[in-house]
Amino acid sequence: MSALRLPRLPDRTPVKITIAVTPDLHQKLADYVEAYREAYGQAEPVSELIPAMLTSFLESDRVFARRSRSRER
Repeated sequence: MSALRLPRLPDRTPVKITIAVTPDLHQKLADYVEAYREAYGQAEPVSELIPAMLTSFLESDRVFARRSRSRER
């Protein structure tokens, strides 16, 4: 067995999912894309922003984090 401190990296193969959103949510996402461009001076497609948005949401949900930690035990 390897004596490396860094463990084997997890699978990083992207998983593609398809969702349907309401017209209102679609507009809000388009508005967010524009706000992001204005804030950072770089345009990013909504398909790149959504995974980051979901990650941020899940990481900031304290109830979800507690539940996840209790399942790991």
